[in-house]
Amino acid sequence: MSVELPLWRALTGYRLVTLCYALVQFLPNHRDYDHPLGAALYMGVLTLWTLLTWNRVTSAERCTRGFLAVDLTLAVGGILLTGVLDSAYRIEDGAATLPSVWTAGAVLGCAIKGGWRWAAPAATAVAVANAVERGGLPRDTLHDVVLVWVSSIAIGYIVEVARVSERTLAHALRIEAATRERERLARDIHDGVLQVLAMVQRRGTALGGEAAELGRMAGEQEIALRTLIAGGLLPRRGAGGAVPDPDPAPAPAPPAPRGPCDLRALLSPYTGATVSFAAPGTPVLLEASAAAELTAAVGAALDNVARHAGEDAKAWVLLEDEPDEVIVTVRDDGPGIPEGRLADAEREGRMGVALSIRGRLRDLGGSAELVSVPGQGTEVELRVPRGSK
Repeated sequence: MSVELPLWRALTGYRLVTLCYALVQFLPNHRDYDHPLGAALYMGVLTLWTLLTWNRVTSAERCTRGFLAVDLTLAVGGILLTGVLDSAYRIEDGAATLPSVWTAGAVLGCAIKGGWRWAAPAATAVAVANAVERGGLPRDTLHDVVLVWVSSIAIGYIVEVARVSERTLAHALRIEAATRERERLARDIHDGVLQVLAMVQRRGTALGGEAAELGRMAGEQEIALRTLIAGGLLPRRGAGGAVPDPDPAPAPAPPAPRGPCDLRALLSPYTGATVSFAAPGTPVLLEASAAAELTAAVGAALDNVARHAGEDAKAWVLLEDEPDEVIVTVRDDGPGIPEGRLADAEREGRMGVALSIRGRLRDLGGSAELVSVPGQGTEVELRVPRGSK
């Protein structure tokens, strides 16, 4: 909701309440005016104007410059007419003007619409009109004028700050949405395109000839895509300018069906000679989109085991069904991850853990905890809250 909307609603109520107050001030004393018919005519116009235009101050689009000009003219004109229609005795005694506190609504409308730059001249016009009507600025009138002037400018300044903050927030939300989309695309690239390019480079180099040239071109494209994923940071090269450690092609993750699905069916295809899978005896249901992302994260974790823990490394996948969340633990008996290796991988554009695992879980409102002890393997704990979509 716009930060201005409550202010417009408040102004709508203020105009109606102050109209009632002005009428209560006028009706019991209308015979005391030197020209009661003229005063009654003005109050009738003010009443009709307020009632017919109440919805013009419900939004910035409806509250146009022309409306504000007429509104302010009616307020200032009412103050000046008071000096003509009311008796000199009542004016000297400090009687309220015909529009009374209704005039502040016209000034506040300028403040909300155009900020303090519109509020200042509007409040000044009201102050000058009061000075003319009173023949000066007695203490009580001065207090009222200063109050309207200061409050309208303050509200106008607050509105301007709120608008800037709202635009900044909207810009930040757009950047966040773009960043999330970029991370999603980066995960897809990491899980598919990058792996294939790395495989083509490796096999082309091994075959030699024209295949080697194809492998070199694939390696260049891999570098460009990893640079894009890393946000512009160039990946490091090994000795002789070679691209270090190309990634093998990943095992394809099973597709997730529509609607709530059983995670056991999605994770069981990963079971093999080196991967053991343990799950509850009853279905572990999760929304299809969340289940697909969680399955892909498990696949990325198992790919890392195959890539970095060695061919003989064994992995265990444990699925746990808790009342408020689903937990999947992937553990291996490999050599573990050296300290600082994950940070180096991100700088090189290798985002397996950062995007394919942690990024997916973060988008689901869950978490991914990685614990690795050199020589004792690695454990990845994935938590997804119930209701994730």
